[in-house]
Amino acid sequence: MEMHPNNWQGWSFFFYLCMCGAICESFHYSVPEEKKSGSLVANVLKDLKVDVKELSARRAQLVSEGTRQYFQLDLHSGNVLLDDRLDREALCGHKDPCIVLSEIVLENPLQVHRIEVQIEDVNDNSPKFSKKEYLFQIPEHTATNTKFPIESAEDSDRGENAVQNYTLSPDDHFQLDVQSHSDGTRSAELVLKKQLDREEERRLSLTLLAVDGGIPQRTGTAQIIIEVLDSNDNAPHFDKNVYRVKLTENSPLGSFVTKVEATDRDFGSNAEISYSFSQVPDDVQRVFNLNKHTGELTVAENVDYEINQNYAVNIKATDGGGLSAYCKVIVEIEDRNDNAPEVTLTSLTSPLPEDSPLDTVLALFRVMDKDSGDNGRTACTTEPNFPFMLTASVNNYYQLVTQQPLDREKVSEYNITIIATDWGSPRLTSMRIINIQISDVNDNSPVFEKSFYNMQLGENNIPGLMIGLIQAKDLDTEQNAKVTYSVLPGKVIDQPVSSYVSINSETGNLYAIQSLDYEQVKDFQVIVRAVDNGSPPLSSQVIVQLLIIDENDNAPFILYPLQNGTSPSNDLVPRGAEAGYLVTKVVAVDRDSGQNSWLSYALLKATEPGLFSVGGQNGEVKTMRPINKRDTFKQKLIIGVRDNGHPPQSTSATLSILLVDGFSDPYMKMVDIPKDEVVEGEDRTLTMYLVICLAAISFIFLVSVLVFVAIKIQKRRKFVESSALNFPVGPNFPENCGDADAGSLSRAYNYEVCLAGGSLNSEFRFLRPLFPVFSVEPAQSQGAPRSSAVSQDLPSHEAESRLGSQLHLIGNWSQYRKQVVKEQIHQPPLSSIKHMVVLLDSKANIVEDYKRSLQKLWPLDKAVSRK
Repeated sequence: MEMHPNNWQGWSFFFYLCMCGAICESFHYSVPEEKKSGSLVANVLKDLKVDVKELSARRAQLVSEGTRQYFQLDLHSGNVLLDDRLDREALCGHKDPCIVLSEIVLENPLQVHRIEVQIEDVNDNSPKFSKKEYLFQIPEHTATNTKFPIESAEDSDRGENAVQNYTLSPDDHFQLDVQSHSDGTRSAELVLKKQLDREEERRLSLTLLAVDGGIPQRTGTAQIIIEVLDSNDNAPHFDKNVYRVKLTENSPLGSFVTKVEATDRDFGSNAEISYSFSQVPDDVQRVFNLNKHTGELTVAENVDYEINQNYAVNIKATDGGGLSAYCKVIVEIEDRNDNAPEVTLTSLTSPLPEDSPLDTVLALFRVMDKDSGDNGRTACTTEPNFPFMLTASVNNYYQLVTQQPLDREKVSEYNITIIATDWGSPRLTSMRIINIQISDVNDNSPVFEKSFYNMQLGENNIPGLMIGLIQAKDLDTEQNAKVTYSVLPGKVIDQPVSSYVSINSETGNLYAIQSLDYEQVKDFQVIVRAVDNGSPPLSSQVIVQLLIIDENDNAPFILYPLQNGTSPSNDLVPRGAEAGYLVTKVVAVDRDSGQNSWLSYALLKATEPGLFSVGGQNGEVKTMRPINKRDTFKQKLIIGVRDNGHPPQSTSATLSILLVDGFSDPYMKMVDIPKDEVVEGEDRTLTMYLVICLAAISFIFLVSVLVFVAIKIQKRRKFVESSALNFPVGPNFPENCGDADAGSLSRAYNYEVCLAGGSLNSEFRFLRPLFPVFSVEPAQSQGAPRSSAVSQDLPSHEAESRLGSQLHLIGNWSQYRKQVVKEQIHQPPLSSIKHMVVLLDSKANIVEDYKRSLQKLWPLDKAVSRK
């Protein structure tokens, strides 16, 4: 970059800012040219009155006024170092002194210190003449002491290193006159000391030597050729010695600048004048073009005010006789608004945390315009609707600060356009886009995709089976968005929930740890927590409802008749029974639920295939035709019970039916009344009997509870041993043998079986008990576990035997006794009495009191003697 002097308006503005205190004091340093990169220029700590820590804390920066940075600031030492090798001649050209301007910018608070570094010249350039030979045509008879200017040698160095002296080779006619000027330059003139005589010597050759003042000295030479002409006693003459003109920058090529004109009083060839540049630098010769015949000066190259504000052009007018005259044209360049403002970014904070407070400085930049006056004045704006604003600072510095809270989840980055406009005419605008990345802060908790999860899992699953996916999303990024899943502690049937399910902490996959049984656990809840990896971590929870889907993994269980093999159950059917007579009812349950618990009944095998039928939906065993005498006394039926699951499961029950004669029952008499009325009468009678039976059993239960409590308190074991009858507390079957979805008892199959002996129809009535039914067992069975229709383990054979005995005892004996007492039958059939006696003898120790009551009504001896 070439440095050019500022115009007087720029310096006036600078001095005004200094007087107002906006810019801090300036520092002056110097450094020789041609020093290698990294060389020390100066240490600014003392001048800035700060230490190294403060220098780094205030984010000190060394900013060049141009686009190229010549120096760099070491924040660890405060040294200003050369960024590259400097060439004074390339930087400043003919400008002396050569000063490179920079600024040290300190933030918090903002301070700008001006640094002026003077580039000191070293003698690295030799004097040079523009030509190797200079031709002078001097007429003879030229008066002595006539001076002939010689073009000065050019030396890029300045000061003592520039041209200091000229010497001329010895000659009788000429000597050299060296003159010093106020600007420190020196020029040489040939002085004629002895008149020339063309006839004696037509051509002279002299050697001109230019010597600089550097150490070591450098020289340059040129040859001066003197041609002696015939006499021309009048030299050209300019009407002005100095021409001053103004030229607007960026004028088109060929634009007219000015015209110089010289006159000569001679005639002929001696009066023909030609114009040429005299001792004009190469850059001036490139910018301007001189017509040698007319003396018109025109623009040959683009004129830039920012490069040079004025030009000095020396023009020589030479006549045909070789006489010359000289004049100077000073061209002043007028500025035009041809430079748009430049936005130079000094510091930038990106990424910017989204929780940054208001008025946080995120960018510091400077706006510069190379033009002058109003053309160089600038204004800076930014786009609206952004949470940022511009604040102007000193020396054309601007700060971009936050004015609204930031939210990275809404906007993760901003492209802010800085618009700089000058005050020229027409106005020029430039833009600079600043990209600001917003860094994430952990301010968002994980959010589950659903507020509540419903998942299903079939029972008897494989351990480790994946149940489902639970996912939560975090609007934050990177580590703040990394979600970890866990299952919160809880209980499922007094067991920790962690023994049932587990979750993958990274993926959110929910797995079953063990095989689940619908009959034990139908559903349970799991609370899943999602925690992000931010600091501090944020979390959220969700409830997962896990429903166990039932599978058909339980075969139907026969409640009645019990299938234990030790205590067979025989059902009595009178031989006078008609078609449709209800023999008994097979009661079965299925621990499964829904469709898997729907049961169907079928007759698999029978002694007389056409004698009995089974209801497919209710399990009722009825006669298909009237019983005749040819039918076998003992009938055996195998009834299959099958559920509706897939695949279906089934079981079978074996029924033993005895065909007997002589049932004495008023209802067995053939009367010609409607069947519906008979059924209605029987229902009322059976209901009354059942209420009486349940009331008695309930009373026995209450007495048993009181006795049990008294025994526990007083610890009187002898009282237990002496008791003849002891009822265990607890029903064999609860009122509801399963919940509404778990089994088949909810479909009106949970009944107490009672037998009305001697009835014409001998129907079984399966009525829902109003009170619990107690088993009649020996005393040592007290405390045995309660049996439930929906328990996990099937009843043992012993429990089934007891249940069968209870059903027969309660059904046959109680019903028969109540009926006989109510109807006041004088003499029951002997077969019925024998049947009841046989049943009672099997439990003689338990029902001794019932037996004595029976003997009071009908003495056994008389009954036996009658047969």
